[in-house]
Formats: sequence, C-alpha cells, structure tokens
Amino acid sequence: MAIPTASDSNPVTAKPRAVLYRMMLPDHRCPSGQKARHLLLRRGFEIEDHGLTTRAEVDAFKAAHDVATTPQVFIGGVRIGGYDALRRHFGLRVRDPQTPSYVPVAALFAMTAAMALALSYAVYGTTWTVRAAEWFVGLSMCVLALLKLQDIERFSSMFLNYDLLAQRWVPYAYVYPFAEGIAGVLMVAGALTWLSAPLALAIGSIGAVSVLKAVYVDRRDLRCACVGGGSNVPLGFVSLTENLMMVAMAVWMLVGAMPHGAT
Repeated sequence: MAIPTASDSNPVTAKPRAVLYRMMLPDHRCPSGQKARHLLLRRGFEIEDHGLTTRAEVDAFKAAHDVATTPQVFIGGVRIGGYDALRRHFGLRVRDPQTPSYVPVAALFAMTAAMALALSYAVYGTTWTVRAAEWFVGLSMCVLALLKLQDIERFSSMFLNYDLLAQRWVPYAYVYPFAEGIAGVLMVAGALTWLSAPLALAIGSIGAVSVLKAVYVDRRDLRCACVGGGSNVPLGFVSLTENLMMVAMAVWMLVGAMPHGAT
C-alpha cells in the first residue's frame, strides 16, 4: 500500500488537506477515528477519508505502513499518527492517564453542589439554604460511595495502602463504602440521625487521621481511593477535606438533634 501523497492544500479551495485511514467495520466504528476526523474539520482541513471496512483491510493497512493501530493521519505525505499524535501535531494537550489529577473530585463536588442547590430551590423556592449545605454533603457521600462500589475489590486494595483501621481489620475496607452510602442516604433524607451522624463521624475521623499520618507524617506519595480504586487522584488535601466534611456534618447533625438545638 503506497504512502498517501495528498498535497498540503487544494488549489481550488485553498484548504489544507489530510488523508485519514480509520476503522469502519460493520460492528465497530473507531471512536478515535471519529475524533481525528472532527479535529481535522475543526482545523479547516479538507479530508480524504478512507474507511477500512473489513478486518483484512485493517490488517493490510497496518502491515503496509508498519503501524500497530488505527486511525492514521497523513498530512503532506507525512504520517502524523493517531488521534493523540494529531493533537500533539496541533500543539494541543494530550492527557496522560498516569498523571495525577483532581478533575474527578472537582467534577463530582460541582455536580453534587448543583444537585443540592436544585433540591433547595425545588423545595424552598430559593437555592441558598442551610438544608442545601446538608444535602451537598449527603449527596457527595452517596456519589462517592457509588464510585467505590463499582469495583469494591480495586477500591479495597487501594484503601488498604493507607487506612489505619483497614490495615488492622481488612473487612473494614469492604464495609466502608456501604457505611458511607448509608450515612449519605440518611443525611439526604434527614432521617435516623442517631445512626447517620455517629456513622459519618466514625468513618470520617478514622479517614482524616489515616490521611494525616500517610501524607503529612510518613510523607508517602499515594493515590486516593475516594473516587474508586482506578483513580489518579493524589492522596492529600482533597482526601482530608472529604473526611473533615463528613466529621463536620456529623457534629452539626448531632448538635441539631440535641433538645437545646431544636427550633
């Protein structure tokens, strides 16, 4: 298979040109190929789009160009590579899946905050209420528990790296997500404070002490299991904040449940 030699621009349209080879099988249309095509269009390229519609065509293309994957983009007869290589060619950032990132936690808290404000507006007709803050903490705990429960084995393995109680009693690594989820649901409902508040206080306190020891005393470089066992969220300030937030919410609820705190 000859190397594509599309010229850099079309003399009629004066648009830059690119040649794209991408997998378009009956049961699979390569997502990276679709992204590469979209990026080229956004950059004003006229595309010579070649869909590889059979496994034989895909294998023949890979062998001819000595590449391991598709899609492959050629500009001016020069192979640029796949979607990530194309982004680099245009000077765009390419995410490294191994690089630590706080984005998952930021996205989670942004969504639970929006949900809490929406609930407050639906119930009270205004967004800024004390109940909205309580809902925010409860909803955050529910979503965090959900992410852990998606793959509890991976979560427990990561959790055992730093949690002090789990290291002494392994079943706690499996109990934790359920405890967090139950406490969160009860907090959202405003029910059974006698159960939800002590539960949140216990797991939050243990978690805070564990993070403080691992990160600030032992100076260990670890990943946080807070958003599940497959995350690259660094263990540190965010993890500590999550646990302190649970502790603060539990204390708030316990104080509010006392007779002198009743309204």
